[in-house]
Amino acid sequence: MPVNLSPPDPGSLLPVPGVALGAAEAGIRKPDRRDLLVVRLDEGARVAAVFTKNRFCAAPVVVARQHLTMLDPDAAIRALVVNTGYANAGTGKAGVAAARQTCAELARLLGCAAGQILPFSTGVIMEPLPVDRIAAGLPRCVADLRGDNWLAAARAIMTTDTVPKAVSRRVTVGESEVIVTGVAKGAGMIHPNMATMLGFVATDARVALPLVRKAVTHAADRSFNCVTVDGDTSTNDAFVLIATGARKMPEIDGERSPEYVAWRDGVTAVARELAHAIVRDGEGATKFITVRVEGGRGADECRKVAFAVAHSPLVKTAFFASDPNLGRILAAVGHADVADLNVDLIDLYLDDVLVAAKGALHPGYREADGQRVMKASEVTVRLVLNRGTASDTVWTCDLSHDYVSINADYRS
Repeated sequence: MPVNLSPPDPGSLLPVPGVALGAAEAGIRKPDRRDLLVVRLDEGARVAAVFTKNRFCAAPVVVARQHLTMLDPDAAIRALVVNTGYANAGTGKAGVAAARQTCAELARLLGCAAGQILPFSTGVIMEPLPVDRIAAGLPRCVADLRGDNWLAAARAIMTTDTVPKAVSRRVTVGESEVIVTGVAKGAGMIHPNMATMLGFVATDARVALPLVRKAVTHAADRSFNCVTVDGDTSTNDAFVLIATGARKMPEIDGERSPEYVAWRDGVTAVARELAHAIVRDGEGATKFITVRVEGGRGADECRKVAFAVAHSPLVKTAFFASDPNLGRILAAVGHADVADLNVDLIDLYLDDVLVAAKGALHPGYREADGQRVMKASEVTVRLVLNRGTASDTVWTCDLSHDYVSINADYRS
C-alpha cells in the first residue's frame, strides 16, 4: 500500500477551460485497461516542457522536443497523446518513425498538423510501439474528450503505480482566480532530471510563452527534481505545463510581477504535491522520508548532501527495517561530492531527536528514541552542516523486499 496516499476525490479535480481529455482501451500491452490518452487544447494555448537528461532518451522525447522547438511561430501545440505499456525507447529510427506516425494519426482526426502534436510513452523499454493498436484506439479517445476527465487521464497513464495521481488548486492571481490541475504517473525508476514519470499540468491563466517556459523549469526544480525512489533516471520523463489563456484577465508578461509569482508558485505547489504522491507510491515503499539539509554554503551543496543520503541503499533499507543504524547516514554524507566538507561540524536529527552533534554520537542519544522515530510512516532526517545559511530539501522512501519483486516481475 502507498504511504498515506489515497486516490484523488473526483469532485476535487477542476476542469481547466481550454483542455479536454479522452482515454480509451487500446490493448497496447495488457487487456481491459485504459492505456491511451489524448489531451486536446484549444487554439492559442501556450505549452512548455522539460524532459529527461538520460542520453538514451526515448523516441517520443526526441519527437516532442523537435515539435516544441521547430513549431511554426503562427501555430501552437493542439494536443498531447500518451500511451502506456511500451516506452518506445531503445527502438532506434523505427521508434522515431512510430512516434511521428502516432502524431500524424491524431492530427488527421483533430484537423491540425502533425507538428502540433506532442507524443509521450511509458512502459517496457526496447519493444516496438504497436502503432496499429494506437491508431485504432485514437478515435475512441477523441470520442471520449471531456473537460472533467482528469481522473480517467491519471488512470490511463499508470504503469506500476497503485494509485492515480491528480491534484487541483484555485490560485488567486491579481484580481482573478485561476485553476491549476495536473496529473502524473510514476512509482519506480525515480530520480531527478527527471524520473520515470510523466507530469501534465494545465491552467486557464493567460501567460506569455516565455514565462510558461520559465515556470515549467522553476516548478520541476522544486518538485519532480527533488524526489528519488531508487536513483535510476528513466528514458521517457517529461513534465508539461499548459496555459490555455481561457481566463478573462490581463496577460501575465512580467517575470517580476506579483501576478507571475503567485501563478508560478501555484503551479509549483501542484507539481510538488504530485511529486510527493510519486514518492508515497514508490514501488514497495512503506515510509515517506524528508531529507532536509541546512547550514550549507549554497543550495547546490545542500542538495548534493541530501541526495547522497536519499540515494543510499543502506540508508533506505535501514529505514525499511526501522533499524537505527544511523552511522549509515553519516557515511552517506561523507561521500557526497562537496569540497572541504568539515564533518566535525555536522549535527544529525531524526525528527526532533538529536542523534549526532559535531560529527559524533550525542551523549544524550538513546537508540530507543531513534527506533521510535524510524517506526513511523513519515520521518524527517535533518542535517545541519554549520558552514553557511543555505538549505534544501529532497524526498525519498525506504527500500523494501517488494521493490525487488515488483521490478523482477515487471515484464511478466
